[in-house]
Amino acid sequence: MSKITRREISLASGMAAAVALSAGALIAFSADASPAAEPGNVAPAFTGTTSTGEEVSLSDFAGKTVVLEWTNDGCPFVKKHYAEPPKNMQTLQSEDAAGDDVVWLQIISSKPGSQGYVSGAEANAINEGRGATPDHVILDPSGDIGRLYDAKTTPHMFVIKGDSEIAYAGAIDSIRSARVEDIETADNYVRAALGAVEAGEPVQVASSKPYGCSVKY
Repeated sequence: MSKITRREISLASGMAAAVALSAGALIAFSADASPAAEPGNVAPAFTGTTSTGEEVSLSDFAGKTVVLEWTNDGCPFVKKHYAEPPKNMQTLQSEDAAGDDVVWLQIISSKPGSQGYVSGAEANAINEGRGATPDHVILDPSGDIGRLYDAKTTPHMFVIKGDSEIAYAGAIDSIRSARVEDIETADNYVRAALGAVEAGEPVQVASSKPYGCSVKY
């Protein structure tokens, strides 16, 4: 049997490393291609501190429909949906998500010193001033919950069914603008998802590309 040269050993080692690297890249790509927080998947569990200082977990609301709303009060797109009139976000909170079977969680993932970062008292004052009625405001300055859901914009919306399955993820509506006048003619995806979940029907538009200001991680 012929002796294996050092050059052949080096080439073989290089090929093995290349194969391992390629396999690692494929694994990473597959993980990125199937994010956890997408419609049809179980919503990632989390616990956060609210604007009133209490801790709430997603599991606290098992059996109920949960809406997650990423927000930043300085963002023009958020201001659009809270504008008066038509109070688009407020109406979703107080009418479409009204009742004991729906919980609305507003989440602020702005880091300290960035646009949208507020204290609990400031968050409560902002909501009181614009007539907003989320059930809880979760302060997420570390961005841990935002990254868990891959929240990209403010607003970025999720509707989670009582069995913890994500029913909808994406934009609040179909017109990607900061113009208040576009609200009237847009298809409101969150309203439609809530109606479908309540009726026990499939959500027709289960996902869309979110639009707005980037979350200030």
